[in-house]
Amino acid sequence: QVQLVESGGGSVQAGGSLRLSCAISGHTFTHYFMAWFRQAPGKEREYVGHIGGRPYYADSVKGRFTISRDTAKNTMTLQMNSLKPEDSAVYLCAATPKAATLWLAGTYDYWGQGTQVTVSS
Repeated sequence: QVQLVESGGGSVQAGGSLRLSCAISGHTFTHYFMAWFRQAPGKEREYVGHIGGRPYYADSVKGRFTISRDTAKNTMTLQMNSLKPEDSAVYLCAATPKAATLWLAGTYDYWGQGTQVTVSS
């Protein structure tokens, strides 16, 4: 059974950093696209970025967030720096074999349960 499990969330003050991890089990995701999305209360799920051969980012996080993956360990990480209160959300990792519309949540076949990130001002 495929499982994606996020970890590393928590509370931090504005300007601080957090590092999230996504561990994948039950499948080898070497040739899959992996992504991070986030969802704040009452808001739609928002694209943060994805990685295949190289990472891509939403404009709102570009220059502050870094996505990386370790295919040997079947993990993906999201390093978040210079955090802002508007970054507060549940962060979810996702995976898909499809190389199209990777900024859309509906493209992804597998999802983790999410980890909460809270940034206080």
